[in-house]
Amino acid sequence: MTAKEQNRRQFLQLAGAGAAASLAGTAGAPAMSRAANIRRADEKQFELGLASYTLRKFKLDETLAMTKRVGLKYIAFKDFHLPLDSTAEYIGEVVKKVKDAGLVLYGGGVIYMRNEVQVNQAFDYARAAGVKIIIGVPEPDLLPLVEKKVREYDIKVAIHNHGPTDKVYPTPASAYERIKDLDKRIGLCDDIGHTQLAGVDPSVSAEKFADRLLDVHIKDVSIASAKGQGVEIGRGVIDIPRFLRTLLKIKYAGVVSFEYEKDENDPLAGLAESVGYVKGALAAICELK
Repeated sequence: MTAKEQNRRQFLQLAGAGAAASLAGTAGAPAMSRAANIRRADEKQFELGLASYTLRKFKLDETLAMTKRVGLKYIAFKDFHLPLDSTAEYIGEVVKKVKDAGLVLYGGGVIYMRNEVQVNQAFDYARAAGVKIIIGVPEPDLLPLVEKKVREYDIKVAIHNHGPTDKVYPTPASAYERIKDLDKRIGLCDDIGHTQLAGVDPSVSAEKFADRLLDVHIKDVSIASAKGQGVEIGRGVIDIPRFLRTLLKIKYAGVVSFEYEKDENDPLAGLAESVGYVKGALAAICELK
């Protein structure tokens, strides 16, 4: 057996161990421990989290329980789980519930900002929840106001791309062109599924725009075109190990959030498989270094 074949076999074994561990709801093997702490002395660790849109059909308590079940700690709420018009008192209650569950509410989104009122609401909401990043889609003519708010609130905004059907931000590049001269706290949420559907290699995109990469939505798709559909990570066309290596290479230090859009009424098995694949891939990358 060649060294390359040995490396591939080792990668597949570790990736499989990761999938089994997440499906069992436990970190399990020592490889998973390494995956959870994948860092060298010269690189910061990125965290794994959940974009709660994944569990859009489930109530808050179920969402928190399922997030823990698949071994994730960080979560960004879509407004299904914390409405944008919530009172400060209610937001405080939800934040406490998240903390009591042993999770970290790190962001909110995707939040659309189509007018000045919605921009103000988004920032007030984020401040009340104590999060430091809004995953958002501000209309381009509102970017000067967004920049003003970023400076006033010290809350980051990561612009989310939505693929070939999006007329404003189809790719990270399209968002980057609009924000490259703005405050550096305005950056990108690279949704790698939508990036791939738009015909762009997510690894190339992440490296090219590393200076503004503030958040990541990780997923997989069936084909690299507008007709592609979401699938379990590892079953699609995105080279996930390469993408993870790219994040390590650029020293990405944010959150990589799973946004599993398939099986919206029964997503747990597919989400667990996806989380396990990524944890296994990270363990394999660490092992093979």
